[in-house]
Amino acid sequence: MGCNTFLCVLAIAGPLCAANLTGNWVSIEVRPDGTESRTYFDLKQDGTRVTGKIHAQLFYYPDAAGTYDPAGVTLDATGREGSGVRKVRYTIKSDGDQLHITLAARGNHPPVELIAKRAPAGEGAMPARIAPPPLHKVKWNGLAKTPPMGWNSWNKFQGRVDDPTIRAIADAMVSNGMKAAGYLYVNIDDTWEAGRDGAGNIQTNRKFPDMKALADYVHSKGLKLGIYSSPGPNTCAGYEGSYGHESQDAKTYAAWGIDYLKYDWCGAWNIYEQRDMQAVYQKMGDALLASGRPIVYSLCQYGLDEVWKWGPEVGGNSWRTTGDISDRWASLSKIGFNQSQLAPYAGPGHWNDPDMLEIGNGGMTDVEYRTHMSLWAMLAAPLLAGNDLRDMKPAILEMLTNREVIAIDQDKLGKQATRLSAPDDKEVWQRPLADGTWAIALFNRGAAQAAVSFAWSEVARHKKPKSVRDLWTHSDLKLDAGTEFQASVPSHGSVLLKVRP
Repeated sequence: MGCNTFLCVLAIAGPLCAANLTGNWVSIEVRPDGTESRTYFDLKQDGTRVTGKIHAQLFYYPDAAGTYDPAGVTLDATGREGSGVRKVRYTIKSDGDQLHITLAARGNHPPVELIAKRAPAGEGAMPARIAPPPLHKVKWNGLAKTPPMGWNSWNKFQGRVDDPTIRAIADAMVSNGMKAAGYLYVNIDDTWEAGRDGAGNIQTNRKFPDMKALADYVHSKGLKLGIYSSPGPNTCAGYEGSYGHESQDAKTYAAWGIDYLKYDWCGAWNIYEQRDMQAVYQKMGDALLASGRPIVYSLCQYGLDEVWKWGPEVGGNSWRTTGDISDRWASLSKIGFNQSQLAPYAGPGHWNDPDMLEIGNGGMTDVEYRTHMSLWAMLAAPLLAGNDLRDMKPAILEMLTNREVIAIDQDKLGKQATRLSAPDDKEVWQRPLADGTWAIALFNRGAAQAAVSFAWSEVARHKKPKSVRDLWTHSDLKLDAGTEFQASVPSHGSVLLKVRP
């Protein structure tokens, strides 16, 4: 006569049969791209007490424990997420040869149903920690003398990116004038990866059947191809990372013809501490330099550990200074207007990166998107468009290809702007340029149109300038006899000037 394991154990007067959750269990989900997402439950049962470790691709929970209740076994699991703690709850029911598992709803994420079967002991265990190398300075690769310009797949396409999309984006960059305006890199973000072959070489999934052929196509358009990885065992989306294969992956990228690497800390937190970050990024910096191909190195670790102070030391051409941007004013404002203090750390070959552009993705107004472009240009930030370049309204294309604004971003002096003043949500920023002129930006972060002003004497202590040009209207302004400049700026808007002393 069969019986339910949990009912047996709950019969406190004496169980009719014994539960047997002890062992290694795996739930396998096949993604649309043909890769597998695996969650491992390494469990140990002692009476009504169940403990274990859970490895869910990106997340690792070394401390999971629970007891029986009428709904089954409820396991509360604790792990790390970035520099913080992540807690989840699993409910497990058994029918003998498999487990029916529910991952409880968390935040905006609904419950997830899994079915797990027994797996070989040790399969799915977190790999052993590889000690980071001793610190040393990585030679500059000579690239990114001005901030990189191009496009990245994540903001618009996320896991839907594939080979045909990348080819179409490259075509669009050429045909719509973005290439002529300076946009060069076509960057594939996460979800291109599969596993590794028997020799440990990283493989692409079926969305990208031939990465070298794709690189050749992009190069034939006069553009460059970028790719994504992580120093952890897994990437942010739970795909294969570069952990333990840094040199091998760098050589593979070089053989494919890759020109840019975005290297994301996601997953590395399961192996390393934050204090290891510099040495871990140095490891890939060395590998890229030894690959024999010039590859721009973009560090993506959210501004942790004051990366701007050591980014150049590990070979970085740019480094993220913030968490992820989103397509809304609050995110843009919070990120963009908190960069002034980082100005001393930017310069040719090495740039502060406040994240990719959201211009054209639909979550902000054109006025706000123009502020996005103005501010990023003033910050000497990488300009990586993140919208669908195949289908954008003329105003967005005009915004992204404004040559006079782009010239501010790409100025060869490489000096990042600093905040001049910020009274009542009205900000004025200034940036010196290579030809002796100054870029001045006026921003209104408030909810209503407002007058924003500054005194000419405040701009590098100069007197009234010889000329002033509005870079969005492409017009030279007539100046009055006063000692200050004032403009009416719409809510969340900007005015961008080039001032000749």
